[in-house]
Amino acid sequence: MASALSLARNVLSRTAIRSHHLQSSSSSRPIISVCSSSYVNNSSFGNSSTTSSFNRRWFASYPPHEIVGMPSLSPTMESGSISSWNISEGSTFAAGDVLCSVETDKATVDFEAQDEGVVAKIIVAAGSGEIPCGNPIMVTVQDVADVAAFKDFVVAAGSSETAPAATAAAAPVPPPSPAVVAAASTTPTSPTPAAAAAAPTGEHVFASPRAHTLAKQMGYGAISALRIVGTGPGGRIIAQDVLDYDPSTAAVATQVVTPAAAAPAPVPATVAAPTTAPLPPPVIGAGYTDYSLPGLALELASRLHASKQNVPHYYLTIDLSLDSLLDLRSTLNSTMKLDEGDGGITVNDLLMKAAAAAMKTVPAANSSWMGSFVRVYDSVDINVVVGNGTSLYSPVIRDVGRKGLKAVSDDVATATSVVEGGVEGSDPTTVPGFGDVGTFTIVNLGMYGVKSCAPIIREPQACALALGVIENRIVPNDDAKSDEIYKESVMMTATLSCDHRVVDGAVGAQWLSAFKKHVENPVTLLL
Repeated sequence: MASALSLARNVLSRTAIRSHHLQSSSSSRPIISVCSSSYVNNSSFGNSSTTSSFNRRWFASYPPHEIVGMPSLSPTMESGSISSWNISEGSTFAAGDVLCSVETDKATVDFEAQDEGVVAKIIVAAGSGEIPCGNPIMVTVQDVADVAAFKDFVVAAGSSETAPAATAAAAPVPPPSPAVVAAASTTPTSPTPAAAAAAPTGEHVFASPRAHTLAKQMGYGAISALRIVGTGPGGRIIAQDVLDYDPSTAAVATQVVTPAAAAPAPVPATVAAPTTAPLPPPVIGAGYTDYSLPGLALELASRLHASKQNVPHYYLTIDLSLDSLLDLRSTLNSTMKLDEGDGGITVNDLLMKAAAAAMKTVPAANSSWMGSFVRVYDSVDINVVVGNGTSLYSPVIRDVGRKGLKAVSDDVATATSVVEGGVEGSDPTTVPGFGDVGTFTIVNLGMYGVKSCAPIIREPQACALALGVIENRIVPNDDAKSDEIYKESVMMTATLSCDHRVVDGAVGAQWLSAFKKHVENPVTLLL
């Protein structure tokens, strides 16, 4: 009798431990994507750091399901509210179906499904007020027959608080530091992001229920045995990834990625990683190569992506005659006995000064949208785009309007030297204020032969100016004393991108007109 009682207690103890473990584990498996009123590829919101949908599997008392949280639509979004649901409990949905509308502090967007499924439970009703990002809003299942089991479903207390910790615990192991690699040259190198995305046989993978079902139906077996790189949020494998899976191609890709990249060595706790780790080497696959990006490039991409979504852009273009401006530059550099290579004034310096002078005429262009009001700045701080590719930076030149041409030229030369490595020991990532956002941005693509460009505005700025190539053109002759109908002139095309919330069409046109007057009558820049 005592033996049977002891056995029963052991069984109950194991069951309780297993149930607690399963209910405490979570994984970032979002099946819902967010997009605006027009269709947007889900990869825009696939970054695990910004996707706030957290999904949890509960195997103790409910059928397989996923809990979906309130998504984070921007790096600054902390909460949102559901204005309306387009589906009801028990409804089936397919990829592309709009499930609900989410109100943020900036706009109302649609919550769109990326995979198919069934709505088992709507946790948050429409109009329930602000919901912190990550808090559960609905439960989905794969089979309609499982919906009834969630009639009285309630999210376990503390589930939203445990999600971030569980997600962090499931994060991939960081790569070994260069110091460890140097100390032990035989140590295998760390996995790159692309190699880590394809899990080896038997390893746990993040995939939708539909993806698991398709893998078995198509004869592939367990999805964890396949090297499928997920295209869903956070690298999650979705149904389309399984449909596109080619076993022969996967085998070739496995051979190309070296075995050393598949078995990272642990990092000794006694060795401290450097502050700025070098980028992993490129990963060569079957017909493609994956390149990692530095943190500053990722930050810039995130800012531009958010700006393009949030700012209502419109564009104005104008042609500029540079004949007088080139004459003034030649005169000034001759007077100082300098040329461009010796610290002389460049065309770009003069155009920056003209842009700052135009701000005095139309100060509304030197402003920011602040949500419920517009902030107009006294100082014209211009970001100048320098470099290209992963070495693309936009240092800010402060107070251009109050500085002389030579001071502006020296500041631009110093910033350019930092980017190009001309200043000994300089690093753009460590220079204080180097990456600050000013009040206006200028990008010059003339060196690449580009005639015009419509730049993306960097929030919170209201305008950005793109300059094209300098070229000789045949234009109408405006000299009344000349018998020639046409003349040859040095011309440039400039395009102004404007935030319509701050700068409407008339104001943008006034600014371009003022800019043109200063460029074509550059003596005003010396006043």
